[in-house]
Amino acid sequence: MNALVHSVAVLRFLAEIGVDEAVNDVPTDWTTVGPRARAAAAPPPGAPPASRPVPAQAMAPNRAAGGPALPGLESPTPGPLGAAEAGATARAAAGQASTLEELQRALAAFEGCALKRTATNMVFADGNPQSRIMLVGEAPGEHEDRQGKPFVGPAGALLDKMLAAIGLDRHAEDAAKAVYITNVLPWRPPGNRSPTDGEIAACLPFVQRHVELAKPDILVFLGGISAKSLLARSEGITRLRGRWFEYATPGLGKALPALPMLHPAYLLRNPVAKREAWRDLLALKVRMEG
Repeated sequence: MNALVHSVAVLRFLAEIGVDEAVNDVPTDWTTVGPRARAAAAPPPGAPPASRPVPAQAMAPNRAAGGPALPGLESPTPGPLGAAEAGATARAAAGQASTLEELQRALAAFEGCALKRTATNMVFADGNPQSRIMLVGEAPGEHEDRQGKPFVGPAGALLDKMLAAIGLDRHAEDAAKAVYITNVLPWRPPGNRSPTDGEIAACLPFVQRHVELAKPDILVFLGGISAKSLLARSEGITRLRGRWFEYATPGLGKALPALPMLHPAYLLRNPVAKREAWRDLLALKVRMEG
């Protein structure tokens, strides 16, 4: 009975800190990789170094060049691309998209971000793409990953209330009262961890092209990751929020006014910061009406 109570307590603790899914198919026995295990597995002095196994992908001939595939050496699905290759592939794929539908298909086919392997759904966008206001968040969370839409969990509910306070609604048919929402990353990082620089760099060309195709009048960056990534700034969100910047890319006809704001998830953890968020919302309303 005590063991059962302990197991339930451990599971509850893991759920509270965001560990809600397994990443590896086979659990790792960490007792076999400690210093004693490494010392026991070390070759005796004077023994020749052990050869490292060659990955099957490296041994397989280049299928694109027409070479035959050896039995047992083909990978059923392609592995994630390297950082440089992922960035180049993302820029090429995003640049070829001339509509939001084409961009969504290109993103779904992209293999340069390992997050795609652990996510349940790709989260592309929500709202009215004809609206004047485009919001860019950071990455999907648990609720977004399950439903395939951005900002549908508790943070999304707070965001909807914030937008309603200044007369905006993501579901409004009138483009003047609607918003369009996406994220820098379309796939959820496991356990809601912060995305790595490599993951952000791999997906950045897609969100940049997303902005070019949506052509909003005003951009709002929700959270530090979206603000710093798209504005190429190093300051934290508490220093960036409430300040207007100009966002420009070669695919835009003109620079867009951009306002960084605190992420709704941050406001849920720090309710006192809602005062700053309200000031930013009022600044957004003034810019919309100007």
